[in-house]
Amino acid sequence: MLFNSYGFIFLYLPVVVLGFFQLARLDHRYAAAWLALASLFFYGYWNPAYIGLLLGSIVANYSFGTWIAKAGVKGDDRGKKRLLVAAITANLLLLGYYKYANFFLGSVNDVAGTHWSFGEIILPLGISFFTFTQIAFLVDTYQGKVKEYNFVHYLLFVTYFPHLIAGPILHHKEMMPQFAHAATYRFSYENMAVGSTIFFIGLFKKVIIADGIAYYVDPVFGAPAAGMHLTFVEAWGGVLCFALQLYFDFSGYSDMAIGLSRMFGVVLPLNFHSPYKSVNIIEFWRRWHMTLSRFLRDYLYIPLGGNRKGKVRRYFNLMATMLLGGLWHGAGWTFVIWGSLHGAYLVVNHGWHAIRRALGQDPDQPLSWPAYMLSVLLTFLAVCIAWVFFRADSVEHAAAIAHAMLGGNGIAIPDNWFSRFPAFHLWLAKFGLFAPSNGLASSGMMNWIWILLLIVWLAPNTQTIMQSFRPALNVPQPPPSRLQWQPSLLSATLIWGLAFTALINLSQLSTFLYFQF
Repeated sequence: MLFNSYGFIFLYLPVVVLGFFQLARLDHRYAAAWLALASLFFYGYWNPAYIGLLLGSIVANYSFGTWIAKAGVKGDDRGKKRLLVAAITANLLLLGYYKYANFFLGSVNDVAGTHWSFGEIILPLGISFFTFTQIAFLVDTYQGKVKEYNFVHYLLFVTYFPHLIAGPILHHKEMMPQFAHAATYRFSYENMAVGSTIFFIGLFKKVIIADGIAYYVDPVFGAPAAGMHLTFVEAWGGVLCFALQLYFDFSGYSDMAIGLSRMFGVVLPLNFHSPYKSVNIIEFWRRWHMTLSRFLRDYLYIPLGGNRKGKVRRYFNLMATMLLGGLWHGAGWTFVIWGSLHGAYLVVNHGWHAIRRALGQDPDQPLSWPAYMLSVLLTFLAVCIAWVFFRADSVEHAAAIAHAMLGGNGIAIPDNWFSRFPAFHLWLAKFGLFAPSNGLASSGMMNWIWILLLIVWLAPNTQTIMQSFRPALNVPQPPPSRLQWQPSLLSATLIWGLAFTALINLSQLSTFLYFQF
């Protein structure tokens, strides 16, 4: 079931909301159980066969969590650590089998010339997210941060449908106090208004913007497989379109998840904060998939030693963390290269900051406007080059697109540009500015790109618009903005305009890009 479907919006969501608040009048435990069962139905709607896998994972991790807690109470530190290692190993083995078994076996086959296979393995939806969520619970339990072990609440914590499929990755301590709070179970017109507003902003981003620009992405990324040689403009146009499609797709999903949760009185952590406004790669990863970055930092980078064991070890830890972060996104060499590129970016970024500090400069000082704009542009272009490997079907196809982006096929204007202005077209042709094209870099593509880049770089984001109503946890202090939502007729009219536009365009369903991870 998709957030961007009529069945979800007009049937599933109203029934779940109504049932939750009606049962809350009788007993909060009934309401929590109802929401957990509704979340299991939401998950099972995709493939009922994997409900058993999800429940088995939940029961096993809850059991390990309680055993770890009991060992801690007894002062059995050695037993507690063994239980933690066993539990994390079991989670990683499960994730490894479903997500990586055939990838690694295929790599061995390529090297050894063998033909081994595990057969077809269907990746369970959201397995990366519910696995990481539960690993965080186990580590928090080991560190004594978990204070409650109610199984129904734990079941709800893991399966809670607004975050189950594509995040955010939650901490137990962030959610359990909210599910235990009496105010969560009381219907609130403010929560419903704020939640539906954020939800419909996200729906508009997904249906109108992300799905609209997706039309231009597939032909460009499919060109190498079809034997086409992309022009410089076509390659960059397709990659920029994908960068913007992914941006608004993930931003839209994040808004919708936060909005849906707010309807139930539960505030989720912020997971997306205008990452294309970042002045460097360090800041980019503080703004893009923020809860994954937090997880990788807390449970991988810091345990590896972080920056505590010298510069060389620090840079190794950065590379290792981003390499594994790349593999988390997908089982393929393209994701390995994508993660490695971002690891290299981070190493260069931290090294540059170290040089500046050695020269007596402060890298955290605000930049002048020219320096700020140049930094944002360079960061964005570096991210776009890495997106080629994130999106491409193979390393070979990614290399072909990158080759065209770097001018390997020549730098010229596609010959179908300015054809509506024959005299101007002829004048430009005299200078040899045109080159044969595949017809992929249309005026429609270019219009999408420049309009959306203006929105990305100049418009306030959702949390800035909703800043008066605590839209999410861990929201940085936003800059002042005139476009702040208030419960007024004008605001309602604008939001319902966005909602109506999105709803009448739901005829062709499309999954969120992060559902595949």
